[in-house]
Amino acid sequence: MVAGPERRDRLLRVMGVTPWRLRSAPAMPEMPVDAANDASRGRVDCVVVLPANATERELDLVGRALRGRGPVLGRAPRMHVDAKGLTGVPVARSYLVFGEAQARALGHELPAAVMSEAQIVLVDPPAAIVADAAAKRRLWNGLRALGRTLRGA
Repeated sequence: MVAGPERRDRLLRVMGVTPWRLRSAPAMPEMPVDAANDASRGRVDCVVVLPANATERELDLVGRALRGRGPVLGRAPRMHVDAKGLTGVPVARSYLVFGEAQARALGHELPAAVMSEAQIVLVDPPAAIVADAAAKRRLWNGLRALGRTLRGA
């Protein structure tokens, strides 16, 4: 004799067993490709500019902070400024720059028209963020400002 779902649920409740059901998320509709987030056209939402000499621990901290603010910042392209400077910077709505030297390199690379339209958030270098609580606070404030800008567009 095969028990129906109602009888099975009743018998499980009598035995004191709580049935668990696998929840499935509703299917996400396909999002149209946004021109502002299409990397193939050379335009993205946000670009992160980091120093080339950042340690693994510093980069891990920065990566966790970015992923904590959502997928747009978590997947933002990361560019490293080395001795040669910065090359191949994509046009973006916003730039998150870690340190003044990286900001100068970004200023040398970007045209003035792009810089006037983009939001550029300057935060402390990753080494300072690891060591100083005030630098962490400034990073979170910068990430919050970027999040408002990226959500609003």
